[in-house]
Amino acid sequence: MNNPALKLNLSEPQIWENLSYQVLTIELTAPDRIIDPEDISNLELPTNINFRGGIVISGRAPIWLYSYLTHECHPTSWIACYDPRLGAVVTATHSRDLKVGQVIPITVSNGRQHSTEDLCPALLIVGPPNSGKSVLSHALFQALLLKNPNIYLQRAHWDGEGNYVLELGEDATEEEIERFKAANKGQLSSRFFPYHAQAILELRRQKALVIVDVGGMVQPEKLPLLEACSHYLIISSQAEEIEKWHEFCHDRGNLFPIAEIFSILTDVKMVTQEKPYLKMTAGPWICGETKTLPKELLERVSGLLVGS
Repeated sequence: MNNPALKLNLSEPQIWENLSYQVLTIELTAPDRIIDPEDISNLELPTNINFRGGIVISGRAPIWLYSYLTHECHPTSWIACYDPRLGAVVTATHSRDLKVGQVIPITVSNGRQHSTEDLCPALLIVGPPNSGKSVLSHALFQALLLKNPNIYLQRAHWDGEGNYVLELGEDATEEEIERFKAANKGQLSSRFFPYHAQAILELRRQKALVIVDVGGMVQPEKLPLLEACSHYLIISSQAEEIEKWHEFCHDRGNLFPIAEIFSILTDVKMVTQEKPYLKMTAGPWICGETKTLPKELLERVSGLLVGS
């Protein structure tokens, strides 16, 4: 019996280079797309799994659910986890034809018809440090998931702040948050932005919208991201920094502006311009304090969704 918050869908057998496999798709069915650990206590695999073939696990879900499903699917010939940026990554195998770490270049269908030239929009979230980019990106991602589950948030920065930090809850202290960030902080390398640019392009072939959260400095190293994205949104707590990002994203990158937000620490939502792009003063963009998005902003970004 499937849990109401979670459903597993199994595809018909498919073939890749004479290897048979099925796709096990995770579907989060609750309106808020949230599951709890106890939701897997009565979770059962579909009965028509071909254990002589492989299984590709796909879908948005926490690590512990992927771990559970990998264990349950252990009798199959091989198991792979689908990463839309790469393909199906083999994580366990009993087959001599595949090795762990091998990437199978397949695309798991998500209901969207696409081709190499048919790319969904990619919205680049930019602005100076400490303006609320990560909080805004996460809030947009969560709100848009209620409209369309086929949204992807790509964190193209190395400061260690990801969704897990923003979802620690209101009881998390600033010290705990900074400790998480420090433990996962990386650094810039020559392949960092080209890697993320290629990942964004792969995601745009499969998703309805890609949101890209990038670090807070105007840098030439970020040019690959401009080439991979289609639109941009500026959020800045410093009015004098806004024009720099317009010059970088619009004049240099030829991206289309969606909105410009002057970020403040008080609870204010005031629209000052609607066309050609949205301008507003809004706040606060602080983890745990951003309860709702301005409806004008959500409507403007929702308009980018493929099929909207």
